[in-house]
Amino acid sequence: MDTPDRPAPRPALTGDVTCDLAVVGGGFSGLWTALLAKEADPSRDVVLLEGDRLAWAATGRNGGFCAADLTHGYDNGLSRFGEAAMPGIQALGMANLDAIEATVRNLGIDCDFERTGEIDVATQSHQLAELGDDVMTAQEVRAELDSPTFLGGVWDKTGVAMLNPAKLAWGLADAAEALGVRIVENTPVRSLSAGSRIALGTDHGTVHADRVALGTNVFQPLLRRLRLYTVPVYDYVLMTEPLSDAQLDSIGWRNRQGFGDAGNQFHYYRLSADNRILWGGYDAIYHFGRKIKPEYDDRPATFETLAAHFVETFPQLAGLRFSHRWGGAIDTCTRFFAFIDTAMDGRVAYAMGYTGLGVGATRFGAQAMLDLLDGKDTEITRSPW
Repeated sequence: MDTPDRPAPRPALTGDVTCDLAVVGGGFSGLWTALLAKEADPSRDVVLLEGDRLAWAATGRNGGFCAADLTHGYDNGLSRFGEAAMPGIQALGMANLDAIEATVRNLGIDCDFERTGEIDVATQSHQLAELGDDVMTAQEVRAELDSPTFLGGVWDKTGVAMLNPAKLAWGLADAAEALGVRIVENTPVRSLSAGSRIALGTDHGTVHADRVALGTNVFQPLLRRLRLYTVPVYDYVLMTEPLSDAQLDSIGWRNRQGFGDAGNQFHYYRLSADNRILWGGYDAIYHFGRKIKPEYDDRPATFETLAAHFVETFPQLAGLRFSHRWGGAIDTCTRFFAFIDTAMDGRVAYAMGYTGLGVGATRFGAQAMLDLLDGKDTEITRSPW
């Protein structure tokens, strides 16, 4: 977000509005829903409401790992859906990532998209056995990125892309508006009620919609039934200053993949377009009572831990400074991937619980919500989701 390229805020809602589809939330869930709805039916009148600024929460604060995986790993999906269903679900995930890449290219969205994959690295001996087949040796991994902590790894070369999440969100918003979507910011939706149309109450007017898609992520859902389905778990990130050519040479990283530790408490890290290292993860903090507060975004103890782990991982970069630090809440659910369904006689759809997979999976969730709202028989609605 800390860039002069950030667009100026769009106006808030002024007065009552009627539309075919109202989308609540100006993050990836809402933006993909609005764009896909207009692409499928240009005559559909779509209004998107954001309570703050576009992409200000999880969409703009994540590490920019855009994965084909929809179920937080094959084994987790297997435990939920069974062996027979997994090939189809994996195919849906890869098709979803392919569609994201095609959208970025076809619409000319400048979001630093790089389909370089991700390497899961073992930093403890017991993790090597858990990595499965096709394990790279320590020497092979360190040829890609040099750290004395690496003992081996697995490189998913096609299933993960790196991108700038804020720039993707801003590009999706511009594309949606170009198709006629009306976007309002600084307009929190306070209530949702059913009548001849679904009414969304705000401080600036009421939106009356035939259909509603909810993309509210970690924030309190407008549907009471959903309020115990997720918990906010805080994640934290450091960003370094840009590396010099010599510093970059000292660690390699010529192929610009993303990296993640194979541990239960793990780090994720990648290079930005200007060769900063984004270094996040490890601590996952829950505050009693499901509280979400701005002051929770800054947690000095976690940042100190992350900084120490960074130096341990890359001793060659000792003295490199961090220019930014931030945190935010993840909509964590017990199955660790999104749940998608409808309410109010099929007129309201929701997708929640992405648990850190939202950069890629939100597009899948958006298409699922639209298919459900439209009553379509599709590969997604026939899936075991």
